[in-house]
Amino acid sequence: MICPRCGRLIGVNEPQCPFCGAWRPGLYGWSPVLQRFFGNRIDLIAIIVMACVVLYVASLLLDPGAMLQMNSIFSILGPSTRALFQLGMTSHAVFQLGWWWTVLTAIYLHGGLLHIFFNLMWIRNLGPAAIQAYGPARTFVIFSLAGAAGFLVSDLASTAPSIGASGSIFGLLGALIVYGRRHGHVALTRQLWQWAIIVFAMGFVMQGVNNWAHAGGFAGGWVSAELMRSNEEKRESPAVQVLALVLLVITAVGIPLSFVRVTAMLLAR
Repeated sequence: MICPRCGRLIGVNEPQCPFCGAWRPGLYGWSPVLQRFFGNRIDLIAIIVMACVVLYVASLLLDPGAMLQMNSIFSILGPSTRALFQLGMTSHAVFQLGWWWTVLTAIYLHGGLLHIFFNLMWIRNLGPAAIQAYGPARTFVIFSLAGAAGFLVSDLASTAPSIGASGSIFGLLGALIVYGRRHGHVALTRQLWQWAIIVFAMGFVMQGVNNWAHAGGFAGGWVSAELMRSNEEKRESPAVQVLALVLLVITAVGIPLSFVRVTAMLLAR
């Protein structure tokens, strides 16, 4: 295998890289498996988009009557609050119950057709660039931690429930700005700053926009990117790949866990 720190060829079962001293670079034999998985077998953007679409459809099917209720253009084909809580929506009250995983599950939930359309459009635009800059595992870590940071800030600052991938999208913007500054891409950095400022400003004039999550997500993406190297500087390490898998598993398990908890509370009434 290739050592993720120094890039030299080493044995997969080496307890320590003989060239740079990295400890357990082969991750007890699992590192090549993770490298193949993240390198060749995973289309991260397709997985994120599919998860958002599947959960959006599921939220509509859980309470079909909610689709007929439209308070504004942004609530067209909007799921009910009950259905969203069942699938992992976060809020101050939910976080106080100890349901901390909802800061991850809420990333993939959306409150209407326009909401999911614009978020997926941004993910499709920014995601490939982030993967090219950081690699799929690091990009997923940034996406997840930025979204979680945004919802954590929102849950602490507001009592309103929160959903959507916009905090993670702002995290990708922050991470790409860090990449642009680090590698001297002035035009890219300027364009990304313009997008971030314009979209953030629109949050003050559009109904139902969670600017707390946007600000927290941008900060979370920026900090996460500062703590990690780009593809040009360092290969993705097994530790980052394991962290990406852990975040993926927590999110996947958190959705049915939220469903069971909320459904049990509704039946107990």
